[in-house]
Amino acid sequence: MSSTRTASGRASGRNGTWRNWGGNVSARPAREATPASVDELAAAVRGAAEDGLRVKAVGAEHSFTSIAATDGVLIRPHLLTGIRSLDRDAMTVTVEAGTPLRRLNMALAREGLSLTNMGDIMEQTVAGATSTGTHGTGRDSASIAAQIRGLELVTADGSVLTCSERENPEVFAAARIGLGALGVVTAITFAVEPLFLLTAREEPMPFERVLAEFEELWAENEHFEFYWFPHTGNTNTKRNNRSAGPERPAGRFQGWLDDEFLSNGVFHAANWVGRAVPATIPTIARISSRALSARTYTDTPYKVFTSPRRVRFVEMEYAVPRAAVVEALRELRAMVERSPLRISFPVEVRTAPADDIPLSTASGRDTAYIAVHMFRGTPYRAYFTAAERIFTAHEGRPHWGKVHTRDAEYFSRAYPRFGEFTALRDRLDPDRLFLNDYLRRVLGP
Repeated sequence: MSSTRTASGRASGRNGTWRNWGGNVSARPAREATPASVDELAAAVRGAAEDGLRVKAVGAEHSFTSIAATDGVLIRPHLLTGIRSLDRDAMTVTVEAGTPLRRLNMALAREGLSLTNMGDIMEQTVAGATSTGTHGTGRDSASIAAQIRGLELVTADGSVLTCSERENPEVFAAARIGLGALGVVTAITFAVEPLFLLTAREEPMPFERVLAEFEELWAENEHFEFYWFPHTGNTNTKRNNRSAGPERPAGRFQGWLDDEFLSNGVFHAANWVGRAVPATIPTIARISSRALSARTYTDTPYKVFTSPRRVRFVEMEYAVPRAAVVEALRELRAMVERSPLRISFPVEVRTAPADDIPLSTASGRDTAYIAVHMFRGTPYRAYFTAAERIFTAHEGRPHWGKVHTRDAEYFSRAYPRFGEFTALRDRLDPDRLFLNDYLRRVLGP
């Protein structure tokens, strides 16, 4: 039996195949490391280099690309969890890299604090989410990575580097969305603010009305998003805005009906039927798009921003200039209508303001996101290929953790600061300890 070396360098006798949450990526690392401290993680990195093995860290396995796959040393950070420190004067929290966003959100709420914005699920680790550019939707508030105020990472030589706007600022600028190419993140300092309330208004709306009023809906709401159901003219919109209260959570039965029964239970069953008999999908889509009712509720941010995702899928998401999103959506709908494709998952649309992170999908431009999904186990390449053709025609930038076929040549044109990132990578990891096939494709060898 082949052995696996632990973080301290001893063999643990464990080896196996790693798979991601979506089931579309697998890898067989030579060994795994589960460090319980930064020193142990640094030792694992040095040990890998001595043995001629590459290194990748994996979070909660929610990326649909092979960004975390390796045949070398796979570092699992789930022992590096919890809040290191909370600074109420600076309004920051420093958290270990393996901490799930769910745990961070709940801990902050107990302290009367919150992140400003977040994505729509909270199963990922803080390092995995930020390293791949996870985002929610916001008119003025940007991605989770844009809320970072400091980073600690283990670099290729096994040293521990701390960075912020004042300390190693060039590393800080890039490593907020570092793709695992600059080192292994061990801790993150986030900006926080006093806990606030959000009022969510969820409402069905015709697709054509949403497109006609998109700029108005975006401008009038702090957080606007919608889901379009292919094969229908229907959407479900969601508007989140800060509220003075009082707190009025979604009713227990209505919340269960919408979030668990309809969005997960019945939706899961419908997708099984659709996968077995694709001809039924348009009818199922029409029924599904009318099943969710309008509702309004007020609650703490993480309970409003996030929702359970129990139906497994594979996803592609592209960021396009916000001004191009309506046209891109019209083209996407026309493509679906003229094709034999049968799409059982809704298309998700969100926005983000421009930020200053070199490899952020919103770097330097106001952005809209279009995400397409397919039920796990269903052939997705034809749909994704056709959608990607539309998105790239609008100067789209793919989410780093979601399916795409773009390469370093494309990204060198799509990101004005791409060369800044790759030059820093050359300096921090000249021997490519953190290289894998995915990084070779998107960043170059």
